[in-house]
Amino acid sequence: MPSGYNARARARERNSVLSRPEFVSLNQPLRGGGGNGGGVSSESRGGARRPAPIKHQTSQPGEEPPEGGSKMPEEDCMQLNPSFKGIAMNSLLAIDICLSKRMGVCAHTSSSWGGCRSMVSMLALTGHGITWIVGTIVCLARSNTLAGQEVLVNLLLALVVDVLTVAGIQRLVKRKGPWEMTPGFLDCIAMDIYSFPAAHASRAALVSKFLLSHLVLAVPLRILLVLWALLVGMSRVLLGKHHLTDMVCGFALGFLHFSLMETAWLSSSTCQNLISISTLSWSPLF
Repeated sequence: MPSGYNARARARERNSVLSRPEFVSLNQPLRGGGGNGGGVSSESRGGARRPAPIKHQTSQPGEEPPEGGSKMPEEDCMQLNPSFKGIAMNSLLAIDICLSKRMGVCAHTSSSWGGCRSMVSMLALTGHGITWIVGTIVCLARSNTLAGQEVLVNLLLALVVDVLTVAGIQRLVKRKGPWEMTPGFLDCIAMDIYSFPAAHASRAALVSKFLLSHLVLAVPLRILLVLWALLVGMSRVLLGKHHLTDMVCGFALGFLHFSLMETAWLSSSTCQNLISISTLSWSPLF
């Protein structure tokens, strides 16, 4: 019986919370009890164990920070209560990046649709700025009618404005594409280096809207022209050059350029003067 009692006592002692290493100090008598025979009041023991409160230095809105202290920059501060607008914008950007990466099936030759990369690249080339500017100049040089020259001059100016505007916005935003790629030679010439907005989508929207407004085309050709513009914008997403939002904003920018061109449409006489100046045959006296 005594041996069994001793075994149970040792088991209770092992299972006791106060026997753990982190609570050993609670079982030790306090040193330096003085004349009270080593006993101290509960208030003094509680005071010995209670940690000192940490004082945070707070400054009023109009107060300057104390000397020797550095103020944390705003961009390094954590926003504990983000607004609903910020949460929505971050969520949409995350969805945009995820979908754009998944749709970049022709980004590399080793991608899932890598065998179609050359064909998709050729489709994207039909919406390149250099292609349309050079083609418009060639058509303008071969045109013999005043109406045709008027349309081509206005188209050429619209294309130049589109290239410069997109390049300027890309330089300001400097958004990179969903896949890390080095810009090609023609992209560097057209200053199409960054992702936002999509230059090909803007140009496709501008050209398709221009041709639909100033050319008499049959219904099948009009449908094909709209499909061409959509496919050109989508081709750059498949190649991993742009995000989906870049393509959508590019289409919107192209329609805006068309509206501005229609507002500032140059007359036939003005176009003839510009052609004369460009060919060095302009005479201000006649």
